[in-house]
Amino acid sequence: MLSFESDYIKGAHKKILERLMETNDEALPGYGNDCYCESAREKIKEACACKEAEIFFLAGGTQTNMLVISTMLRPYEGVVAATTGHVSVHEAGAIEHSGHKVLEIPGHEGKMDAGELEQYLKRYWEDSSHEHMVFPGMVYISHPTEYGTLYTKAELEALSKVCRDYKIPLYLDGARLGYGLMSQDTDVTLPMIAKYCDVFYIGGTKVGALCGEAVVFTRQNMPAHFMTMVKQKGGLLAKGRLLGIQFDTLFTDDLYFRISRQAIETAEQLKEVFREKGYRFYLDSPTNQQFIILDNKEMERLQKEVRFDIWEPYDGTHTVVRFATSYATRPEEIAKLRELL
Repeated sequence: MLSFESDYIKGAHKKILERLMETNDEALPGYGNDCYCESAREKIKEACACKEAEIFFLAGGTQTNMLVISTMLRPYEGVVAATTGHVSVHEAGAIEHSGHKVLEIPGHEGKMDAGELEQYLKRYWEDSSHEHMVFPGMVYISHPTEYGTLYTKAELEALSKVCRDYKIPLYLDGARLGYGLMSQDTDVTLPMIAKYCDVFYIGGTKVGALCGEAVVFTRQNMPAHFMTMVKQKGGLLAKGRLLGIQFDTLFTDDLYFRISRQAIETAEQLKEVFREKGYRFYLDSPTNQQFIILDNKEMERLQKEVRFDIWEPYDGTHTVVRFATSYATRPEEIAKLRELL
């Protein structure tokens, strides 16, 4: 059966598997204190053009969001996110479970508007009862968003300015960051993200790794005793080498960017197939996630041959579904889908 269900349905890029095998018998220090983790950190700093960055490797996206947010916030603070933000919708209350509220503001095709954020923060401080309320202590965005949309440089800069004016950190979830950076329609680069964000992570799980995310604190602002708090919350991997080797491989010879570009190329082929066949797009996504409006009967027919993600109802007889490509999507899979549509 064809699968366009997500971008982490296949194992890992073969170069990562080769490196893991090559280094398997080496005896190395634990907890990320090995030579491969250090090499990966240096390569990521260079790619971000941020020598002062502090980098920590974690296993998965939800774990990363919970740990970053919960360790950077004070006990009385919450995190501001769009209503469609991943931490708001698809993380099973992980942030709230850590004792911090997700404070929602409107999303626009997945994106947060800097003007609306500023108004939200302004209203908080102007409320005479604000000391009885959850303090907005951080702003969370994702790039790409849940809808495959991208922030522009100007939008990132505007959000960063609001956060700095109010002295709260801007945190960018980069689970699919490679696919955003390699989009044909972006003017955002990795050094720009390091410039405008106080903390972000580079997703590996959805971009060629078996697992793993690289958290980048850009202003020497990693919380004190971060590793201790990661361990306390069950997130410290004893064999940290497994993450370091993967990111060292991804950031050697631009592999991360090359395989991300492959996913964008196959996503463009996918879009062309849907256009040829007369399908309607829910929105225009420039990344590897494509959202299509399907008649419910057509959806049921396709589900017998193709896996895709059911996103949300469109109306009484139609549903929005998501097709996702990845670094591993092959042209022949696109061709087969064309035959089935």
